[in-house]
Amino acid sequence: MTRAGGFMVTTSRQLADEEGDHPRPDRSNTKVYLVGGGIASLAAAAFLIRDAGVSGQNITILEELDRLGGSLDGSGSAKDGYLVRGGRMMESKYQCTYDLFSSIPTLDKSQTVTQEILQWNEVLKTGSKSRLVRHGHKIDGPDFGLAERHILTLERLALEPEERLGRSSIEDHFDAAFFETNFWLMWCTTFAFQPWHSAAEFKRYLVRFVHMVDGFNRLKGIMRTYYNQYDSLVRPLKAWLDERGVSTIFGAKVTDVNFSKSSGGKSVESIVVNVGGRTDEIAIGTEDYVIVTLGSMTDSSSVGTNATAAMLNGKREGSAWELWEKIADGKPEFGNPSAFDDHIDDSKWLSFTTTQRDPAFFDIVRNFTGNVPGEGGLITFADSSWLMSIVLPHQPHFTGQPEGVNVFWGYGLYVDKRGDFVDKPMAACSGAELLTEVLGHLGIGSEAARILESSTTIPCMMPFITSQFLRREKGDRPNPVPEGWRRLGFVGQFVELPDDVVFTVEYSIRSAQSVVAKLFDLDCGPPSVYKGEFDPRVLFRAFTALHDFHI
Repeated sequence: MTRAGGFMVTTSRQLADEEGDHPRPDRSNTKVYLVGGGIASLAAAAFLIRDAGVSGQNITILEELDRLGGSLDGSGSAKDGYLVRGGRMMESKYQCTYDLFSSIPTLDKSQTVTQEILQWNEVLKTGSKSRLVRHGHKIDGPDFGLAERHILTLERLALEPEERLGRSSIEDHFDAAFFETNFWLMWCTTFAFQPWHSAAEFKRYLVRFVHMVDGFNRLKGIMRTYYNQYDSLVRPLKAWLDERGVSTIFGAKVTDVNFSKSSGGKSVESIVVNVGGRTDEIAIGTEDYVIVTLGSMTDSSSVGTNATAAMLNGKREGSAWELWEKIADGKPEFGNPSAFDDHIDDSKWLSFTTTQRDPAFFDIVRNFTGNVPGEGGLITFADSSWLMSIVLPHQPHFTGQPEGVNVFWGYGLYVDKRGDFVDKPMAACSGAELLTEVLGHLGIGSEAARILESSTTIPCMMPFITSQFLRREKGDRPNPVPEGWRRLGFVGQFVELPDDVVFTVEYSIRSAQSVVAKLFDLDCGPPSVYKGEFDPRVLFRAFTALHDFHI
């Protein structure tokens, strides 16, 4: 049990133990193979050890890249420039995340990761004074600007069963005026929704975060890790797994999974993996388990430089989608990857990370917004043809980041449109050109040359970054444990978890906890999803906020 920052966190293992003495089965001969090394696989490995009693020495992670963490990445240096492809927002109701990390110590072993997160967000609470910038002026606590018909539609969507929404898009339910409101500008840039994305997924977000509608115009309640999420989450989790003997094979590209069928059911027979140009098969025994991460929102990502643009790749430049397509062929219970990987123009956007060796930019933005770095959160340029936003996090953002070096992150949703200050599509811009566009929207003139000279901006194009938001129907996302299969599970952003929302760390970790509990028949499944829609106080605050009633 962990207490920090006013929160009480009890792990699922503790809850099970409190209900009675449940001796664990002997799993000394059980081996588990995890395909993919993102946060879902890492979480699954931790739950296997903590909750299922599997020896860490019997767990193997197969990762194609040279590091773990998947989309929770952080790399680079002060000299060459740092890079984070993106960061996931957190909030107080991420029950599975805090459950997991209440068992994981920070790198310095001084406290748990959960304690560090909760305590840090008591020290520096998010409270934006400049959520939107329009015509060069900041807007402090912008009104939502919703018409009554828009509010009624939002309320209808929140109540509508997903089955009735089907494959409809958000724009199927709203008029054009809705997409000009401040509510939409803030909602779509906070969560990266587009008008053509799934109405069902939009509905889930409305319900899941109803408790955050009040204060949403100041990003109230949004939480951050102390460093970037690779340093704050992935590295401590990896260290904990390493200490328990979990093996990781880097450069391991899984190209196929072979299956067998017997009177006991269907199961995995072998995993085909290529390491260093050599293809081998890993035989799966009768007591072994396989957990596969399906798809990847950062698969086929491309990185540019300060002088060059990032390329737009297709799914064949990666491997995650190809593997899912191969194993799902003829197996509808494995889902439908084409619903998510065949629509790059609807799922792509571009992010950029800027490393600065001069304080001028941070000083200007701090004075302009009234927020210190790490306090304000997302700043969206409402007039931007790219619908561009930036975030100035608390510094240092990386462990080992030198004093006098600052790092910020930004992204744009409309990458094929021409810029307002750089006459090129965002997708065609170098890092320096992206920073030039930022400086233009902030009205920075005399200091611009100095800032550009002392900055390195690295663009990153991600063709599948919002693929999990694409229109879908029942069955496109498989269950974490497919019906009729033994000792096989799926994790990640593309499995079906009722009530929770994709594009969050919480979803990946919940998928892992769900799979381990189901495969090993555990009493300690994932904590329930918080449901603020049943709290009349939450609903009242959301109602008044949507109507711009300032009480």
